[in-house]
Amino acid sequence: MSDVTVAIEPEHDPHLVAAVEGAGGRVVPLDRARVLVWIGVGPAGFPELPDSIEWVALKTAGIEAFLAAGVIDDKRRWTNASGFYAEGVAEHALALLLAGLRQINTSVLRHWDKDAIDTGVRTLRGATVAIVGAGGIGASLIPRLTAGGASTIAVNRSGRPVDGAALTLPTDRLDEVWGQTDHVVLAAPSTPETRHLINERSLAALPGHAWIVNVARGPLVDQKALYRALRDGVIAGAALDVTDPEPPLPDDPLWSLPNVIITPHIANPASGLTREMAPFLAENVRRFAAGGELIAPVTPDRNY
Repeated sequence: MSDVTVAIEPEHDPHLVAAVEGAGGRVVPLDRARVLVWIGVGPAGFPELPDSIEWVALKTAGIEAFLAAGVIDDKRRWTNASGFYAEGVAEHALALLLAGLRQINTSVLRHWDKDAIDTGVRTLRGATVAIVGAGGIGASLIPRLTAGGASTIAVNRSGRPVDGAALTLPTDRLDEVWGQTDHVVLAAPSTPETRHLINERSLAALPGHAWIVNVARGPLVDQKALYRALRDGVIAGAALDVTDPEPPLPDDPLWSLPNVIITPHIANPASGLTREMAPFLAENVRRFAAGGELIAPVTPDRNY
């Protein structure tokens, strides 16, 4: 195995240090490294890279901020964390959907208002759930939905069949999805093409009992249109782990609605992020040492 020297910046994290060393690498200062693992908050403070850096590993799946800052270049290899956190995010998406269907949120707000709450309860059994952006999160979520008695429609860029899905459609056929599904889980990256894919038109095409779950990025949803749809009963509810802006402003009308669940971007909690990232980093260090293909490569011309 070739000598893999790794800088972990802006601070050493014990999970990642252990991952690098367990894979045969050495943690060193940036000016002596071949690899940079950047675990700072976005591109703020991102260092000027010496020519010795051959690979940069980012801790997040979304890289929009890094692209906008001009950080990602074509002089070296880059990876993000696409798929690293899929299990936890899928678990959170399922929890949000079940909380809405079983009226957990309304019960917390209204206490023993049984007559009003009782009629709003729905079941996952027999429902169809569309997963828009059915990559790693979708692959983890589909078995969980299947275990709960639901069937799934997977939507991805290529339309290539997704294991376990009853139907897979390419993104250019997204308009066909709304009339075939009961509920929607958003797991797609934030790109110009996905901005406001949930909008007044798509909301109107969904059934009135639909719940929308967003564990992806806030800009996928036109929140003004969503508010109107929720207020007017066009759809049954929304569960959002991400918003636009984030967090919502204190006077955002979404806060006032009983059929909205908002969690503070914790589907992939920051407190456990490096622990989840560690085994993937270790595998990539081994691949880098062997001259192999890295997991989750990205280039300057893509947003994820």
